[in-house]
Amino acid sequence: MIGLFGGTFDPVHFGHLRPAVEVREALQLDELRLVPCGVPGHRAPPLASAEQRLAMLRAAIQGVAGLRVDTREIAKPTPCYSVETLEALRQQYPGRPLVLVIGMDAFATLDNWHRWRDIPRLAHLVVAHRPGWQADDLYGHPRLGPLLQAGYCEQVAALRRQVAGRIFFQPVTQLDISSTRIRALLAAGKDVSFLLPARVIEVIQQQRIYS
Repeated sequence: MIGLFGGTFDPVHFGHLRPAVEVREALQLDELRLVPCGVPGHRAPPLASAEQRLAMLRAAIQGVAGLRVDTREIAKPTPCYSVETLEALRQQYPGRPLVLVIGMDAFATLDNWHRWRDIPRLAHLVVAHRPGWQADDLYGHPRLGPLLQAGYCEQVAALRRQVAGRIFFQPVTQLDISSTRIRALLAAGKDVSFLLPARVIEVIQQQRIYS
């Protein structure tokens, strides 16, 4: 199985990386691809350039088994949408299970995504959430409720039996770390140690990103 975990990663930090490692291990993914967005479709553009965010991501996952960077979105000059990235990957891997990893907040607003109904046809959805959280409230959602009833599964093995269409909830360590807060600290000349990898801090300092 191939997993995808998207974001602006502006900058990447432990709040991104720890859940990524935990999901890859729990699902025994062959690889989990971190997919930095180029031009976001629903938010302001990143402050760091595409090249800077790639340098930070590559530094962050250096030596980490099973994590890699996928550059297909960051190279696009037009807005990036997950459904289009999944379509490209589905063409590339027609018979292989694909897993889109998203957070609980993102899943709760999935019906606002571009062509959201096509996403489960292209990949499984793995929702990373805090330990102890329950999905019960979402079953009453007018759009997500039917999606959950049709695709919910509790066993990782179910994700391997078909290439797309299942919804799996994975508890992860959720760290209250914000890229916005990190950028503000850096702009103020504050210490950001232990919020993101030392290699990423080195890239930021060398290239004077956010200062």
